[in-house]
Amino acid sequence: MKKAVGFVLCFSLFLAACQKHEAAAPAAPTVSAVKVIQENLPWNIEYPAQVIGSLEIQIRAQVGGILESRLYNEGEFVEAGTQLFQIDDAEYKVALEKAQGSLAQAQAEEKRTYRTFNRMKTLRASNAVSQQDYDNALSAYETAQANVKVAQAAVEGAQINLGYTKVTAPISGIVGQAVPSVGSLISPVGESGYLTNMVQIDPLYVKFSMPGSQFNQLSQGFMSGQIAFGNMKPGQQQREAAQAYREKDVNDVAIYVEAVMPNGEIYPQRGKIIFFDSSENAQTSSIAMKAEFANPQNSRLLMPGQFVRVHLVGATFKNAILIPSAAVLHTAKELLVYVVDANNAVEARPIEADLQNNMYVVTKGLKAGDVVISEGLSRVRPGQTVQVQLQEFEVPVSKERTAPKAEEEKMDQLDQTLSDAQAPDAQALPQAPAADQPEQAQVQAN
Repeated sequence: MKKAVGFVLCFSLFLAACQKHEAAAPAAPTVSAVKVIQENLPWNIEYPAQVIGSLEIQIRAQVGGILESRLYNEGEFVEAGTQLFQIDDAEYKVALEKAQGSLAQAQAEEKRTYRTFNRMKTLRASNAVSQQDYDNALSAYETAQANVKVAQAAVEGAQINLGYTKVTAPISGIVGQAVPSVGSLISPVGESGYLTNMVQIDPLYVKFSMPGSQFNQLSQGFMSGQIAFGNMKPGQQQREAAQAYREKDVNDVAIYVEAVMPNGEIYPQRGKIIFFDSSENAQTSSIAMKAEFANPQNSRLLMPGQFVRVHLVGATFKNAILIPSAAVLHTAKELLVYVVDANNAVEARPIEADLQNNMYVVTKGLKAGDVVISEGLSRVRPGQTVQVQLQEFEVPVSKERTAPKAEEEKMDQLDQTLSDAQAPDAQALPQAPAADQPEQAQVQAN
């Protein structure tokens, strides 16, 4: 009997211990969180871009013959009108002399028929010759006049062809590598007529694309007053604003473009937007844009074909809703954040936002003062209760930009280097073939 009572007592204690263990709830996980802040924020989104020349052309021969000489250093800067190549001109000189001889014959015939016509005119007045003879003399004179014009045109054509044997630079810019070798037989028809390429580098253009959503955000934000462009008025019509922008100097515009060179330094000239496409690219969902940068010393800090990064400077988000990028989860369909309510319960909330400088500018889904989890997102689930350690969230300070005075001093320091680089005996820099250039116009230079 005593054994039975002892057994029952022990079993009861065991059950009580198990029930106590099962009743103990797990501790709520501790997560780091930040409060959503709201403040004015400069538009500092970075875009990949490519440098192109403001004018890129192919130099082609307009007459055929043996290429006698190349008169420039490949890769050097030349002024418009500088002779680049000489094509054998012997046959064109002969053609000109022949045309001039034909012109002299035509002019002599014109004089002879003119004298005959004048005699016939006098004789016809006294009925000494028939009307037929008079008409024949007049016709011969008019034919001789026409032949003179034909001969004059032939002389002009021969002079033009002779001039084409001297191939000159149609623009000021950098001349590329010569395609045919000296001594080659070239023709104005086909690939053998392609001699070299030229690129105008003052000014320079920089091409980039902006996502359509950001472009709409800028446009709509400006019209509504949510985004400020310097001192431009939000109610100003788009056409009027664009016209005023084009007419202003780049140092006076409300919004300009800043280029970051491949070495990470800021290009010491501001750029002005001169083009944005009329429609969005359906494949990339972006708007093509182009900015113009002055290059007063024809420096080679930026070269056509280089890839750079650009920023739009001057636009400001007014009262922007900001969260750190670490607080955002990326799914296949949307962006999510974990919001902690007043009861420390976790809510998964979709948002609409754009990434800028390691943080997101939220356009929909959050308000100032909301608490979002910034660390430990993988340890929590929606509906779960958490312990929050509130962290301080500060907006990152943008990198300080080069002051205008420093820009000018830097450009002045380059003068001597640039002069040496443009000297006739300077080492030529390699140029990309014309086919590799992003945008080209084909012209025939004389």
